[in-house]
Amino acid sequence: MVHMKKGELAAEEKELLEVIGKGTVQEAGTLLSSKNVRVNCLDEYRQIYSLIFPGNKDITWAMLEAGAETDVVNSVGRTAAQMAAFVGQHDCVTIINNFFPRERLDYYTKPQGLDKDPKLPPKLAGPLHKIITTTNLHPVKIVMLVRENPLLAEEAALNKCYKVMDLICEKCMKQRDMNEILAMKMHYISCIFQKCITFLKDGENKLDALIKSLLKGRASDGFPVYQEKIIRESIRKFPYCEATLLQQLVRSIAPVEIGSDPTAFSVLTQAITGQVGFVDGASKRCSVCKMVIYCDQTCQKTHWFAHKKICKNLKDVYEKQQLEAAKEKSGEEKGNPNGWPLTSFVLYEEQPGAEVGVSREEPSPEASVEGEKEPAGSEAGLGSAQDAAAGPQVPEE
Repeated sequence: MVHMKKGELAAEEKELLEVIGKGTVQEAGTLLSSKNVRVNCLDEYRQIYSLIFPGNKDITWAMLEAGAETDVVNSVGRTAAQMAAFVGQHDCVTIINNFFPRERLDYYTKPQGLDKDPKLPPKLAGPLHKIITTTNLHPVKIVMLVRENPLLAEEAALNKCYKVMDLICEKCMKQRDMNEILAMKMHYISCIFQKCITFLKDGENKLDALIKSLLKGRASDGFPVYQEKIIRESIRKFPYCEATLLQQLVRSIAPVEIGSDPTAFSVLTQAITGQVGFVDGASKRCSVCKMVIYCDQTCQKTHWFAHKKICKNLKDVYEKQQLEAAKEKSGEEKGNPNGWPLTSFVLYEEQPGAEVGVSREEPSPEASVEGEKEPAGSEAGLGSAQDAAAGPQVPEE
């Protein structure tokens, strides 16, 4: 292949740029696999354009897997992720922020230095990489990914995995181009793994008990207090106190009373993925209350044991909100017949008696539910078939 300067394109590279512009994923993948195509052949402007312009997360992922550089900056000093956020391509932001090359994980599957054994058994690399690159950071989703893979769902395997996650976190913070977002994500997943280990020590099938503890809500409003405390605890334990991201998270979460918005999960998700709440296709709502979002029917059935207690109340809240919105819209139309733009101002009002700081107590599943104790011998994890059938079903796509 003739040596070419960056910015000078060969015929196949020009074709790749055209295919990316059209958003054709299959053709882009074929060209990216060619030895005649340099994935980082473009100048800074076109490099960022190729990653985010089509708004196609599959093409963005294919480019990243082929080795596309994400730290390239344009003339105004913005990276691909920053430009994607600026133009509203939030799916691309999520993919870029959560991408982790498999080669970087495979490094730990080989003995290093004087070590006789690798820090991570090769058989665990695949399942662990799947969790690392997930964009759904809900603790229940992570525990379910662990549970569904027999290789991971063992105390010894999770011990090795969380230690590797801690090493990656340290490397992200100490490398020349520090990556606080990835470091926080690795630390958070490591904390979830350690919580899994705690439950696995109690016996078999205890991951189901962990899932149930994370989903169980308090009696008054169904808010999952234990889940909130687990996420706050993981943020508090981030070992790099000087990190800007950590300080931003603490400022956002510390003044908020547990049970109020924003939740620790929504703040953490927005910081890491660039989006609020669920991603990864979690867009299906409960057909009755329309207030709770699920990935699929499996997640909905898993949550039904807790959701069924508050579903009707949430339905009443939703209907009230819809009625108030309709009245407000009707009032605006009557008071603004010419359709002039309206401006609203929201004043910040501090909540009296708000809990200050991220909780320093070790959260316990029993303390997360006020006045409610799980009956002895009850089945943990997935709701029974009767419960699932009784619950509102999420339509299959």
